[in-house]
Parts: sequence; C-alpha cells; structure tokens
Amino acid sequence: MSKPYAEVIGDPIAQSKSPVIHGFWLELLGIEAEYHRCHVTAEGLADYLAQRRSDALWRGCNVTMPHKQAIMPLLNRIDDEAARIGAVNTVVREANGTLTGYNTDAPGFLEPVQPLLGDEDYRFAYVIGTGGAARAIIDALFHAEFMIWSISRNPAKAKTEFGHYLGDDPEYLIDLAELSAGPLRTADPEVFSLIVNATPLGMTGHPPLELPWGGFLANVTVYDIVTSPVDTTLLRQARAQGLATIDGLAMLIGQAAVAFEKFFGAPAPRGQDAELRRVLTQ
Repeated sequence: MSKPYAEVIGDPIAQSKSPVIHGFWLELLGIEAEYHRCHVTAEGLADYLAQRRSDALWRGCNVTMPHKQAIMPLLNRIDDEAARIGAVNTVVREANGTLTGYNTDAPGFLEPVQPLLGDEDYRFAYVIGTGGAARAIIDALFHAEFMIWSISRNPAKAKTEFGHYLGDDPEYLIDLAELSAGPLRTADPEVFSLIVNATPLGMTGHPPLELPWGGFLANVTVYDIVTSPVDTTLLRQARAQGLATIDGLAMLIGQAAVAFEKFFGAPAPRGQDAELRRVLTQ
C-alpha cells in the first residue's frame, strides 16, 4: 500500500458495503487514502493484527462477524462504551502502534431514531435477537431511557446476555414463537414504540422474519438493520400495516460516519446521504 488506508475484516466479507461508503466519502473530500475489504478467518485474526500493527499507513479497520468479541483481548485498549457493550466493531491504530477498540454500532443505530423522539411520556423498544448487534442496540436504547423487551427464540440466553438492561419481571423476555397474530392495538400518543430486527432473518440467503403484529401499538416504528436487501419482507409488511419504518442503511451509514472520522480525521460529508443511498442500492 502506498497510501494511508483502512479496511473492513470478517468471514465472510465479500458482501460488505463499507468500501463503497468510505470510498464515496474519500472521493468527495479529496482525501488521498483508500478503504478495502480483507477476508480474515478466526484462526488468522491474531496474525492479521500483528502484521497491521507495524504498518504506519494502516489507519485501522471495521470489524464484522464473527470477530466483534474475539478481537477484544488482542487490543491494547478498549473504549468505555465498547467495553460496556462487550463488542468492538472499529479498531484504530494510534501513532505509536497502539490499537484501540470502539463500538460505533450504538451511535449509528440511534442516529435515525433521535429525530423521532418527541415529548412522549414513555419510550418502549422490542429488540429481536441475541447476537452482537443486539448487544449494541440494547445498550444504546437503555442509555436513551427506553423500556426494553427482548424477543428471541431463546429467552434464557437473552436473560443471560441482557438481564441487567431489562426489568426483573419475566414479561420483558418474550419467546418469538409465542407472539400472537391479530390486529395492532390502538395507537398511544403518550408512547414512542420501536420494534428492531437485530437478527439475520430477512437477509439474502436467510428466511424472512414473519412477525405477528398482535399486541403492538398502531404507532410503532419498525427498524430492520438488515442491509441486503434494503427493503426486507418485514419492512414491506410494516408499511402494509400503515407503520413507519427505518431501513438498515440508516444504521450502516451512521456507524460508518463515526468510524470514518476516527480513521481519516475528517467528518463524513453527510449532506450527500441521498446520493450515497442511490449508489448503495444500484
């Protein structure tokens, strides 16, 4: 490499849209740097970091599955938020070769939610999934003062993973198989309500998430973090119910913007988000 560069690592990695996002911003800003994909297996993770640590041109990497937790003991320092969440998705190489881990998923997730928050008395969130993405999302919602329900196929695992974020009442642990079909409940203007899909269900190559709607409020907002496809079955079904939706590109672009500034020292040019979305969905 002859230019400063960053990259995204994972196994698999060919599906990652991060090079398109960072490349788009680098070109707009005229920054002489590059951003790549790098296929890194679990067995090769330690060697990868050892090689990159000594490369003065390497600015760091974004981290995707399955490395978000495994990479943590290999770093010199973990940011407080990432340590609390228990997952790292961004590694930054400091000038002296020190590697610091961050989690940009949490602020990236909250970015499109913040403008929707008004003067409601209550904030409710139903988070589907128990993986690394759900960890960051639940932490972000908890610190944004949401009451949180965990929906999963394994409530016992959810209790172990997220129990300190949830209330003591078992009602905050919901078995996905036990959700009931039926009409939405009457909208409640005193509640901002959010359903989040933090699972791979609906992603290309996976079955769709078929969510029964009985019991949810008619003014609930549905947020699906899946990015391939962008318009998932869940989002289409939600719109058919008359519900507001947020797609996975919102979180993807938001978290990438936080990482971009850490890598390249300049804020991402967010005024071009509409054009970036068009590029990502071509």
